[in-house]
Amino acid sequence: MRITFLVLVALTLATMAVFALWPQIDLYVANAFYGASGFVGDGRFERIARDFFNVTPFVVLAAFALLYVLRRVGVPVFYAPSGRALVFLAATMVIGPGLVVNRGLKNHSHRPRPSHTIGFGGAGEFRPWYRFDGACRKNCGFASGEASSAFWMVAPASLAPPPFRVLAVSAALAFGALTSLLRMWVGGHYLSDVLLAGLFTLLIVQGARMLLFADRKPP
Repeated sequence: MRITFLVLVALTLATMAVFALWPQIDLYVANAFYGASGFVGDGRFERIARDFFNVTPFVVLAAFALLYVLRRVGVPVFYAPSGRALVFLAATMVIGPGLVVNRGLKNHSHRPRPSHTIGFGGAGEFRPWYRFDGACRKNCGFASGEASSAFWMVAPASLAPPPFRVLAVSAALAFGALTSLLRMWVGGHYLSDVLLAGLFTLLIVQGARMLLFADRKPP
């Protein structure tokens, strides 16, 4: 677990450095999703997909909590998380997508979203991820709350039995990647918004695994 955490730290620092040194990468990628009539993904299908990606992590967390309660009251269920595993899931959701990304970065970064930026139909000046002096006042572009909660799905996936864990974690990472792609597709976030949101969340998930399961294997 420690090696995975160190790899995530290195990836996070490298991503922060790349987008700080070459912030124009964000503009190049956003431009690929922008056409003559605006961002190409602003349609009914995208709105339905966004709702699905938004609600799924919370449905998964609620399902784990329900299974835990059912077993505690004596209802036979095929699987239920341990109390420690449920704390792991709830804490990482609250700390990662909740406090760090949505309550912290999004309300204080002041970074305009692509659709609010000059050159993409907006009025705000582009700001790299580390410049907290943009025109956005709250619920801003950096970092992506939806990408963060989507990549949180790695937390429940990591509780899968070892024979299925790699597949479950791979599916969770794909879920996060698709959510991130959709957010860029509709002009909601830059590439660095979703990458760093995902990496911050994965760091929190892996750090919590190290703390809570240091003396035992997670169920």
